Amino acid sequence: MWTFVHKLGSPKWSYAICGRLQPMFWMAALLLLAVGSFWSLAISPPDYQMGDSYRIIYVHVPAAILAQSVFVAMALASVVFLVWKIKVADMAASVMAPFGAAMTFLGLFSGSLWGVPTWGTWWTWDARLTSMLIQFFLY
Repeated sequence: MWTFVHKLGSPKWSYAICGRLQPMFWMAALLLLAVGSFWSLAISPPDYQMGDSYRIIYVHVPAAILAQSVFVAMALASVVFLVWKIKVADMAASVMAPFGAAMTFLGLFSGSLWGVPTWGTWWTWDARLTSMLIQFFLY
């Protein structure tokens, strides 16, 4: 069993498996993204205090959580590459970086859109916002 798992560390085997699974994952991602966007942005009722501006939270929170999760996953993949010299981990970390930067930007942008009707300003130098901006610069 462990020999099969160890083979996945080789680019030859991982490319073959990922190439077969990629179309299925794309179809599932597009379908779930369309359904989730429709439910969250069109069907969900407005909040009793914030009204329709609350719906941006359905985009903002998942983008921010995903941005921070990708940052941690990049760190773990980099440690795996540095310690065990597994080339696939280095490739995975380099592929995760642009996606993580895009999610960080989406989190910052949607947070600014939500902040205008809620706080009355586009930006405050809050610790959470500033750390997210630093994370964007690190990407």
